[in-house]
Amino acid sequence: MLASGKAFFAGIIVGATIAAVAVRPRAVAADGNAQTTQAKYSIKIALENDRVRVRDVTFPPGVPDTGMHTHEYPHVGVILTPGSLTFTEPGKPTETTKFDIGSVGYREAHVTHQAANPGKTPMRVIEVELK
Repeated sequence: MLASGKAFFAGIIVGATIAAVAVRPRAVAADGNAQTTQAKYSIKIALENDRVRVRDVTFPPGVPDTGMHTHEYPHVGVILTPGSLTFTEPGKPTETTKFDIGSVGYREAHVTHQAANPGKTPMRVIEVELK
């Protein structure tokens, strides 16, 4: 188990409340027109049955955050690409954790948090939600 297992799942699973793609505003230009970036959190269902849901999640680089969301199920995640994720939970300090390929962690159900990939490359994670 990852030493920082609690933080691992503070952001690994994007959650049931986030759609397959999230578009976030980036900034407002000097002329007052909004500038946007297509910050896409890719979530693909790899397998689902009455006991588990397996999702392939990609966190794009440099995205502000996923937005606060709550996970319905406990889940296990496996990091497929190295990098870091910044996790924020209400009432707790923000934490950035570095992950290596093959890192594994567990997170309980009903966790509310947001996550961001502060790196320069996408991070890909396989998550297994236990129904």
